[in-house]
Order: sequence, then structure tokens, then C-alpha cells
Amino acid sequence: MSLSELIAGVAAAERTLTVFNPRDGAVDRLAEHFKDRNVSVQAAMSDVGPSNYAVLGTGTQFHTAVDVTDVLKDAADVEPGFERESYVPILDHLDETLFTSYDRERMLNATREIEDRAWRVGAGELHAGFQTGANLRPQLESYRRLGGRDDLSVHAYIYPSDDVPKVEQFLLHLARSEEIRRSWFVVYDGNGVDDYKCALVAEERADAPGFRGFWTYDPSTVDYIRNHLQTTYSIIESDGDGHDMSGTPSSATKRS
Repeated sequence: MSLSELIAGVAAAERTLTVFNPRDGAVDRLAEHFKDRNVSVQAAMSDVGPSNYAVLGTGTQFHTAVDVTDVLKDAADVEPGFERESYVPILDHLDETLFTSYDRERMLNATREIEDRAWRVGAGELHAGFQTGANLRPQLESYRRLGGRDDLSVHAYIYPSDDVPKVEQFLLHLARSEEIRRSWFVVYDGNGVDDYKCALVAEERADAPGFRGFWTYDPSTVDYIRNHLQTTYSIIESDGDGHDMSGTPSSATKRS
């Protein structure tokens, strides 16, 4: 299953946020709050239970219920919201929910949170897709620092072009693949610890500016993405400057 197919599967599982006995424009405010997520917000009236509380579900599956004020408070502090300790309760159930219109700035902010986790642990594997060498260049210093971090193995993926940087501290995979050309991903394997595993997977939209994708803490999903990258873009022969010499889908280089 490709990264695009993974994203399509997440897109098919729309979640519904039902606001019972809403007041103070709660439905409209929540719809605006989640406008770039695959979450449908609707109102419902009930003779029992408090006013202005929300229930999150997927189809007939219940996830959580929370007061609307708890969802909306401190909204600026939970974007992009990867770190679980920064979540209000309902957001903790929105991993593996599609986001639909992240621009490059928001993608970078989200990416930083996964990179920071890898840095703090200082071991394991970090895989990051930059699409092009031009996108990788502004991040070179950060990835050189990450690549020099203890036992952390860092892999960067780009579609080969004339703008391929030389690297020493991490592995640079050159892949003549539409998946690499269109995808932005950051995957950390948690050094084998399930609680540390996390990933962001997105693709550049063809119909509008920005990216659509999802993030996940699910260990099996993170492992699947990592294994997909390793098996699809395996390390093969390359020259000393990081250029593919084989003509096959992928190559990588790391100079000691």
C-alpha cells in the first residue's frame, strides 16, 4: 500500500462531532475550528444531559465526549497538536484524521515536533521526505545536527534533480518516484518503544494549494510506513556526491 493509498484510507473515515443542546454559536465555532480537518460538525437536541457538550464518533463508534468550552479554549496552543500532553481531551482522538489544507509553514511546524521527539530520545530511526533538494537545503543544518545525535539514524528522501546537496551526517535517498516527488513525510520509530512512535504523512494537493494528510501515534501504522520506505527505497550503489548511479528507483549515500 502506497503513502497515497494510506491517506485515501484515512480520508474515507470521516469523524462526526455532534454538539448536544448547542448555545453561543457552538456549532459554527467548532466548524471553523476544524475547517481543515476531516470532521463533520452537527447539532442535536436532547432532553437529558447538559447543554453545549460534544460527542466525537466514527459511524456508530464512540470515541469521547467533552464540554465545548474545553475543545475551544487555548486553541492557539494546540496547533499543530502532535504532542499528546498539549491536547485537550477531544483532540487526543483526532490522530489518523485527515487534514485537508496545510500550507508549508504549518507542515514545517508539524514536522518540527516529530524531529524534536527524535532529538530528545537520541536513538532509533528518523525518515523524512522533502520532495526536492531545494526543499531540503534550508533544513540541512537541522538534519546534520539530528544525524550527529548519539544513536539516531537519519534518512532523507528527495526526487533527484540538479539541486542535490552533499551530506555527511545522514543518509540521502534519491528516488525517481512520483510518491517521493509529491509526498511530505516524517516518521520516527521511537527506538522501538511504542509510546514514542509517531509519523506525519501528507501529499501535495493537485486540486488546490497546500497538503492533505494525517498524523499518527499508532505503532502498527508507524511501523508499516517505516517498512514501506525501507523496502521501496532500499540503499543501493551511489557515487560520493549522493547521485544515483544505478538508474533504479533509489539510492543513498552517507560519508563518514
